[in-house]
Amino acid sequence: MNKTATNHKENPSGNKTVAEEKDEQEVKAIIRKVKEGDNRAFSELVDRYRNQVAALAYKMVGDYDEAADITQNVFVKTSQNIWRYDENKRFYTWLYRITVNASIDYMRKHRRHRHEPLENVYETAENHRDNPENNFRTSQLREHITAATEKLNGKQKSAFVLRDIEGCHIDDVANIMEMPEATVRWYLHRARQKIRKDLLRRCPGLLIAIGIK
Repeated sequence: MNKTATNHKENPSGNKTVAEEKDEQEVKAIIRKVKEGDNRAFSELVDRYRNQVAALAYKMVGDYDEAADITQNVFVKTSQNIWRYDENKRFYTWLYRITVNASIDYMRKHRRHRHEPLENVYETAENHRDNPENNFRTSQLREHITAATEKLNGKQKSAFVLRDIEGCHIDDVANIMEMPEATVRWYLHRARQKIRKDLLRRCPGLLIAIGIK
């Protein structure tokens, strides 16, 4: 039975957990088999990461069917380029980079302009899901955030989804986006600014009710 890939959320210490380290070593062992031409090993790799890739693609494009197409394309690209993967680096950052780039290419090809959210709003909203009323408010806010992301550009969206929703380490986001951390922080700052402005226009009362100022 294949194991589910470890969730790569940032932990308070900023260091990899034992589970993350074990997962990474297992994945690299699978990749070595893939590079040797083992098709079953590649199928195992797909099984481990399919859901994560599909979820990230959906957060980028906002459509399940399109995310499915992107996911398929990502694993085709992964198969074609697996020999390029440097085992001294985290595999999921390499795979996420392919996913982000494939999503942006898809949006450009279809002339779409989608994008992301705002300083700690997503996290704050999630922390208030402690009763039915707050659950309803959180659900409403997430819908507003999703709508607001449509107005961001590709790099802003990538930074926001990877850092604020996926919870990736900032250094991993920089690796995935292939740019300095300072540049990532700038795109993230601009995305949060734009979304906060949009939410203040759309639903000021909802923000106050949840406790976001």
